[in-house]
Amino acid sequence: MNVDHILGTLNAHRVDYLLIGGVNFLLRHSLVLTYDVDLWIEDTPENRDRCERALAELEAEWGASEEDWGPVAARGAGWLASQTLFCLTSPHGAIDVFRFVKGLGDWAAARFRAQPGKTAAGTAFVGLSDHDMLACQLALPESERKQARIQTLKQAIAKMDHGPDDG
Repeated sequence: MNVDHILGTLNAHRVDYLLIGGVNFLLRHSLVLTYDVDLWIEDTPENRDRCERALAELEAEWGASEEDWGPVAARGAGWLASQTLFCLTSPHGAIDVFRFVKGLGDWAAARFRAQPGKTAAGTAFVGLSDHDMLACQLALPESERKQARIQTLKQAIAKMDHGPDDG
């Protein structure tokens, strides 16, 4: 998976997104095994259009069914408006695009709380805050929650809330 290429392409297209899920956790906290890049995009027509162009440049493929599967570059404009979650493949890695995230309300409010970062190669991204990552985990059914991730996030939040000198 080439996270830098995926994020760099989104950045070049000025897509307003928040990095969520395992890659955000990996880049900010600890090594986790993850198979895709999860993105929550600002759900406006203009931003969906920019995202569609970025996904086409990434040679992403998607389909509502097996019979419908194919390059997103061949789809008509506006296809991202057809549902709230897309699981795409690309030569650079799997990409999940969310228009809504369970456990979080408003995209703009989450963006305000989000934290900027850079990958090891220097690619800029904006990722969900620890508080919002925790809220997402706690919104999942208990059987789907990642307990180690929850514990790490709670520790990071406690350290942030109490300051580094409070131990």
